Amino acid sequence: MIVVSDTTPLISLLKIDRVQLLEKLFGQVLIPQAVFHELIVDERFKLEADRIKQMNFITVMPVNNPESASILKRATGLDQGESEAIVLTDELNADILLMDEAKGRTVSSQMGFKIMGTIGVLMAAYEEKELTSDEVRACVDGLQRAGRHIGERHYQMLLDKLVD
Repeated sequence: MIVVSDTTPLISLLKIDRVQLLEKLFGQVLIPQAVFHELIVDERFKLEADRIKQMNFITVMPVNNPESASILKRATGLDQGESEAIVLTDELNADILLMDEAKGRTVSSQMGFKIMGTIGVLMAAYEEKELTSDEVRACVDGLQRAGRHIGERHYQMLLDKLVD
């Protein structure tokens, strides 16, 4: 399975100390150079960037056609990381694109990609018995405490799936 990630799901999972779920669920996760760059240049994410560098299941991969990412960025208003994640997903014919931002999800969906956000990762981890319902709730609480935005619709879908 080929999985490409944008920045936000990585940061969100790092904030709640659950990034290892990606390895358990998908094995390897690919990130474009721009996503890695976003992590390492933003001082707010210094700890997260240092941890990402140490994770051998996350691989930085450049896009083959940077001009495609540039065009996508200009045409849609997405940032460079989102644009490269979408282009890399297309170039590799990836199975899943990990992305949380609504605009990026809309563009990706229009392109026919299967998208999963942070809440989707938690749902999948619960379904695969990697997390209990109490652990999922604790993760969501942690995301909220860390200031991560959680869409109400996705939050309710997650709660509806949890069995006490």
